[in-house]
Amino acid sequence: MKPTLLLLAAGMGSRYGGLKQLDGLGPNGETIMDYSIYDAIKAGFGKIVFVIRKDFENDFREKILSKYEGHVPAELCFQSLDALPAGFACPEERVKPWGTNHAVLMAKDVIKEPFCVINCDDFYNRDAFQVIGKFLSELPEGSKDAYAMVGFRVGNTLSENGTVARGICSKDDNGNLTTVVERTEIMRVDGPVCYKDEDGKWVPVEDNTPVSMNMWGFTPDYFEHSEEYFKEFLSDPKNMENLKAEFFIPLMVNKLINENTSTVKVLDTTSKWFGVTYSADRQDTVDRIQKLIDEGVYPAKLF
Repeated sequence: MKPTLLLLAAGMGSRYGGLKQLDGLGPNGETIMDYSIYDAIKAGFGKIVFVIRKDFENDFREKILSKYEGHVPAELCFQSLDALPAGFACPEERVKPWGTNHAVLMAKDVIKEPFCVINCDDFYNRDAFQVIGKFLSELPEGSKDAYAMVGFRVGNTLSENGTVARGICSKDDNGNLTTVVERTEIMRVDGPVCYKDEDGKWVPVEDNTPVSMNMWGFTPDYFEHSEEYFKEFLSDPKNMENLKAEFFIPLMVNKLINENTSTVKVLDTTSKWFGVTYSADRQDTVDRIQKLIDEGVYPAKLF
């Protein structure tokens, strides 16, 4: 069974300013996610599913979904603040979405096969899709609790225009993930890659340290785990009182590996990430895409 690509596209780009998921960066108005989908199809993915906000459905269908007709089956799911388990209600003052793992849960009724989760505004590059596509397509039928993540080398994931947030990963001797620690400020400081710790100090790390770029491989049982843990998350008064509390994928993954419920293989990739974390990144991204087209990696018009 061919794996499915699940694209998280419900967030607004607060640092970038606007809906960067719909920003045309390729020569024919291609978005970053167009390149991800093109690479995923090349890597053997058989379906794409988007999680978006209902309020830009029409724009999304017109600008994005229509171009994939005849290339790959596509479906939409919607993330909303009130999409909660029975017995729970969203606090009236809350405006922030419930986080990436809540977005993943929105697809539980349309994905019945192994799937890869990605952000829509990150340019992952082809090797990353081939690595995760191979892992998912080779899973035994009915496989459960054997997951994966693509571990990008941190030195390949930086912006020249400011700090980036990454999940710094540790793994055991078998290459399985042991922890993901979110570091919200990572950049080069006088040469080495460093992250800012809780005390405000810059801590150096090796360039090839694996980091999470939110490129995960799961089987459908992951939805069941997520539903159960989301209820626990919502039952904690602190998470209901904190209007910015989010149910992140690493939160779910850390719980599963700490309880020895699941394993998460860390897959290495040579891919160099780029994206538009800041508006100043935009032209660099346009130039990099054009360079890949000039080198014959992508056609000038994808779809």
